[in-house]
Amino acid sequence: MRAAMTRTIRRFFEARPESVGRARAFVTEILAEWGVSGRAEDIRLCVSELATNAVVHGTAPGHGFLVGLVVEGDVVRTEVHDGRARRPKARRATAVDTTGRGLALVDALADGWGVEERIPCGKLVWACFKTAGET
Repeated sequence: MRAAMTRTIRRFFEARPESVGRARAFVTEILAEWGVSGRAEDIRLCVSELATNAVVHGTAPGHGFLVGLVVEGDVVRTEVHDGRARRPKARRATAVDTTGRGLALVDALADGWGVEERIPCGKLVWACFKTAGET
């Protein structure tokens, strides 16, 4: 029986709106390099939502955020680290709300997600995706 290989990569992004697209492109590149395709769209969308939350709500002026991917066996874990301790909460947006759907999308697409406090400050928001043994 072959042991599951673990791969980890992280990249820092500035807290700017254009960094969301850069984070999405980073994830796209790494998933392709690692041969993960079946859940790639779900993973990219969730990273995009979490990176947007980091830029809008999670970073202090002059600070950025970190995006990480961890693959172990048939599970991909995305991580978005930012410097604010405030925990995000999924909510139900109304039909007329223009924001507030990001974590609901993550909840619907990921096989699990959560928030971990980071010492001395900040948080890590993660989401996991089963990839059916592609990696």
